[in-house]
Amino acid sequence: MSDYLEELSKEERRLLEKHHFDRETFEGLRRRFRTGKWTVDDNRITGDVELPNEGDVRRLPEPDSDESRRLRELGSSALERGEVGALVLNGGMATRFGGVVKGCVDVFDERSFLGIKLADAARWNAPMLLMNSFATDEKTMRHLESRDHYGFSPEKLLTFTQNISLRLSPSGDIFRTENGDTLYAPGHGDVAEATRRGALERFRDGGGKYLLMSNVDNVLASLDPVVVGYHVDAVESSGVEMTIEAVDNEGSTTGGMPARVDQKLQVVEAFRFPTDFDVSSIPVYNTNTFMFNADALERDFDLTWFVVEKSVNDEKAIQFERLAGEISAFLKTQFLQVPRRGRQSRFLPIKRREDLANNRGFLKDAVDWV
Repeated sequence: MSDYLEELSKEERRLLEKHHFDRETFEGLRRRFRTGKWTVDDNRITGDVELPNEGDVRRLPEPDSDESRRLRELGSSALERGEVGALVLNGGMATRFGGVVKGCVDVFDERSFLGIKLADAARWNAPMLLMNSFATDEKTMRHLESRDHYGFSPEKLLTFTQNISLRLSPSGDIFRTENGDTLYAPGHGDVAEATRRGALERFRDGGGKYLLMSNVDNVLASLDPVVVGYHVDAVESSGVEMTIEAVDNEGSTTGGMPARVDQKLQVVEAFRFPTDFDVSSIPVYNTNTFMFNADALERDFDLTWFVVEKSVNDEKAIQFERLAGEISAFLKTQFLQVPRRGRQSRFLPIKRREDLANNRGFLKDAVDWV
């Protein structure tokens, strides 16, 4: 047994085994980090990075247009045939929200983030693939058992957990918080791998073809038939495998943005751009709401591991993480710009308690399917 495993409690070792700890990968990453030659500066892309071409990012059609009606009909048909499912990311540690399981928090009128997502799926009788983590799984399941979620059929809920790992100190030793915690979930880049532990197969066996992935804290990212139709239309006309929703960045220079890397259109995180690239020249960024062809997720994507520095109680901790957006580097991808403000908005992530307090009234008005 390696020395770092001897430092762990029996409960920590149990969680590692239950939640797919990849010991070989972790030890390889740790050895690489401890050489001192792998730092956050190595997260930057070394290929040829260019602005997206004209037409790489297209706007969602106006609601009353002929094109919107055509796409709505196409998407509604796919939903009614049972070809579409929701893929919800519910694994975050919610450190900015007070460390609670955010999906179980009520947004308004005893309707939790998860409850709203389930109600959205229920109106289409669509299945939901729910990715939890070691930190959210048990509390989430208790929450779901205690609520009546607006007609959602329990047999259509396909739950699974993402991977787990260990925080390190800057010297490469095991890092612990004041409370003794060292475990963390290593990013939503786990999603394709984790779905292949049974949920994706069950979805496809039931006739599923397309998945709308979204964060649990962005309840506006619903199974909108126009958005679904936009993806289905591109699949049928040009073989698209992934549609990425983007919004006006409103001057922000963080997050993932559309760019061409060695001519391939994909999401590039702001921290990955070359230092001389003007990130502010890209007017939109990724919302982490994607539509996938379900069969595309059967592939094994060689996603990049990033060195991430976290500040925990004013101390530096090191994490190794992967990001789901990088899947776009392997699939034929398109970008769809959706509204950021107003009744048609599909993007209002709730990261802090004050975000919820400030937007509860708007969300209650905008979420009209519960």
